[in-house]
Amino acid sequence: MDILLVGIGGAFGGTLRFFLGKFISERSRRVFPVATFLINISGAFLLGALYSAQVDNRMYMLLGDGFLGAYTTFSTFMYEGFSIFRDNARADAIIYVFGTVLIGITGFFAGYIIGKY
Repeated sequence: MDILLVGIGGAFGGTLRFFLGKFISERSRRVFPVATFLINISGAFLLGALYSAQVDNRMYMLLGDGFLGAYTTFSTFMYEGFSIFRDNARADAIIYVFGTVLIGITGFFAGYIIGKY
């Protein structure tokens, strides 16, 4: 049953990331990967809110492990960060990588605080 919850959440989270990423990318013509950045930051915020809401284990598997695990993407984040660096846009790469980590932590904390209320 648990794996089914993670799979269902993952199917919806991955699908939303695909369509939202495509939607944002088509409207942003920048070297900076705006879509992945926004998706990962919003996912960190939502995970913080979910964590602070202290949902039961099955709901966390569905939404945290499944949906948000598939919605956010560390592999794409790393690929894009190193691709930008490789393309000699080092300042953009540094801003992207460190900005995502710092703002992601801030987003998680903000979601955690808001989720407590």
